[in-house]
Amino acid sequence: QVQLVESGGGLVQAGGSLRLSCAASGRAFSNYAMGWFRQAPGKEREFVAVISASGSLNYVTDSGKGRFTISRDNAKNTVDLQMNNLKPEDTAVYYCAANRQRSGYSVAISAYDYWGQGTQVTVSS
Repeated sequence: QVQLVESGGGLVQAGGSLRLSCAASGRAFSNYAMGWFRQAPGKEREFVAVISASGSLNYVTDSGKGRFTISRDNAKNTVDLQMNNLKPEDTAVYYCAANRQRSGYSVAISAYDYWGQGTQVTVSS
């Protein structure tokens, strides 16, 4: 069992930055690939970024490339999402999720076993 708690959301103007953090408790955090997803009002949840269990691989969705960076610290059981040059269309609830996958990663929502409660990100124009 893995418990995930996100933090760092808030209200920011377009062009600003936020750093989301996800703290994990439970066993063997380093055995899980970690992903960030988001869900805007009236829309389906979508993939944002993922990092492999070891941290050696990561992938960011096209809309976030060049703006979003995912990182993890397996010693501290945390995974972060640094978001720069934010746009109003980035407004959503952001969720971190854990996938019991020791190598590689998945961008599919269905692949993730545990989810946090989400943190709201609002970008004003």
